[in-house]
Amino acid sequence: MISFAFCTYNRADRLDALVAAMRAQQADVPFEILVVNNNSSDDTLAVLEKLAAQPGAPLRYVTESTQGIVPARNRALAEAMDSDILIFMDDDELPHPGLVAAAHHAIAVEGAQCAGGRVEVSFAPGQRPHWLEDDLLGFLAEVNHGPDAFWIKDDTTPVWTANVAYDMRIFRDDPTLRFDKRFDRIGNVIGGGSDAIMFRALLERKLKLRYRPDMVVDHFVETWRLKRSYFMRLHYRGGLRFGEHRMPRAERELLGVPPFLVRQLVSHTGQWLKMMLTGQRGTLRQGMNVAHTFGALRGYRRRGRSATTAPGAVA
Repeated sequence: MISFAFCTYNRADRLDALVAAMRAQQADVPFEILVVNNNSSDDTLAVLEKLAAQPGAPLRYVTESTQGIVPARNRALAEAMDSDILIFMDDDELPHPGLVAAAHHAIAVEGAQCAGGRVEVSFAPGQRPHWLEDDLLGFLAEVNHGPDAFWIKDDTTPVWTANVAYDMRIFRDDPTLRFDKRFDRIGNVIGGGSDAIMFRALLERKLKLRYRPDMVVDHFVETWRLKRSYFMRLHYRGGLRFGEHRMPRAERELLGVPPFLVRQLVSHTGQWLKMMLTGQRGTLRQGMNVAHTFGALRGYRRRGRSATTAPGAVA
């Protein structure tokens, strides 16, 4: 049994088309559609009730009352624990034909424990801003590692929950392998990164990860993300969480932060200002480096303050 799942929050207007595309999938094994409603305040529940009564692949939905993408994804894992394969996608996407069949083949035939595919960013006519270069599309969830399937060996070719399939035995056998609450995202806001942390956890466990270019979804970008400020805030929040939760403690600190990080911030900022003054290409990308470094500095310092103020800490 395959559970074809997505988590949803206040996107009732997208559900009809999404479920229709999911039900149009052809596969040699039965699959269900699993929906985790994360406290939507629109007509999501009414639409899901209507869709559940329609013919085609059975649709099962649950409501996760704890707000956030991490509780919602972990609820999907719990609900699919008895399935052989769990396929994840997002509620702002549409699957191409053949996705379920390709995911099943990767896991049941090729022996992958996780398989991910292409995520193609789709824009409405005239929606894409002139400054949005191709090298920035990855920050809007695009994934394209080429036309050939291969085994993933390191973090240079990641796959995300926008289009990924798991052999559910990896979660049944390891109850500690879950999406990390520290990298949560609540509502339609910026940041998160729990799927990136999950990907790294799979690499650390040396599981068999497969890229399948025939697993494809279209990802539709909301207008509010198509602003330079979105990319800056995204990198600031990514840096903040890196500094707070993942960055190793430095041997030397000055006022609670590593001196090398301050030097990096000064260097990145100087280069960014020079690029803005001379009108060079890549100015936004350099500004994102500044935002990430500044976030990492603040996150590192925040972690240090939390450690010194924790109960039992030595003053």
